[in-house]
Amino acid sequence: MSATDLSTPGMRSAAHWLLADCWNIVRRGLTHYQRQPVNIAWQLGFPIMSVLLYGYVFGSAMKVPGGGDYNDFLMPGMFAMTMAFGFINTATVVVYDSTKGVIDRFRSMPMASSAVVAGRGVTDIIVACSELAIMMLTALAMGWRPDGGLGFLGAFGLLLWLRFSLIWIGVWLGLIVPNPEAAGGLFAVAFPFTMISSIFVAPQLMPDWLGWVAVWNPISSTAAATRELFGNPVGGDTWVEQHALLMAGVWPVILTAVFLPLAVRRFRRLSR
Repeated sequence: MSATDLSTPGMRSAAHWLLADCWNIVRRGLTHYQRQPVNIAWQLGFPIMSVLLYGYVFGSAMKVPGGGDYNDFLMPGMFAMTMAFGFINTATVVVYDSTKGVIDRFRSMPMASSAVVAGRGVTDIIVACSELAIMMLTALAMGWRPDGGLGFLGAFGLLLWLRFSLIWIGVWLGLIVPNPEAAGGLFAVAFPFTMISSIFVAPQLMPDWLGWVAVWNPISSTAAATRELFGNPVGGDTWVEQHALLMAGVWPVILTAVFLPLAVRRFRRLSR
């Protein structure tokens, strides 16, 4: 069989078409952001306002265990919060496509169902990189100075790892909620989830029962691990706090293992 025969569409592997379908979904998603940049501005508006509010208005009144600058404590937590809130946007985009018939159009095409889910995930990771870059530039303008080198890259990677795991929660919820308005209501769930964590206040300063909940919050592990990698560690008494780097890697694995199959299964059920 000639090389020309192998290059024909009928001879190409399933993996090739899976990647091609995934790339088409990614390109579609990025085109929407390019044409509607206000969407990214809206996503970044709340975290940036929170940075300014907590950093400048409340910063002088906040305490950091062991002393230190509150901005050094706050910024890694804000990066983690930005990644956490991203699942709301994922759910909103997915439910919008579902209600507008875009999902039905994908279902009618000869494309892998997993490519639709994976393409959404890749798009969100690319957008998350842009969000982190803008947030870090804002933090640097406020005087935040992290340690450079491999620690900086490791922290960046852990933040994206958290975002990656939460994408599948967003996709799954987006395929369940009935309309975009209901997806917007997910903020009411995400807000306490991020507040009861170590983003703004160390768990040691909370009531015992609330501090225990905050310590076991996956966002707290990522925030604590990135503080350590950025050169501003804040110690804790619990095993989870003392092994923040480990837990920042383990929590996303657990979330992905649970919600990625649920998202793919939900999408396939829509195809029946």
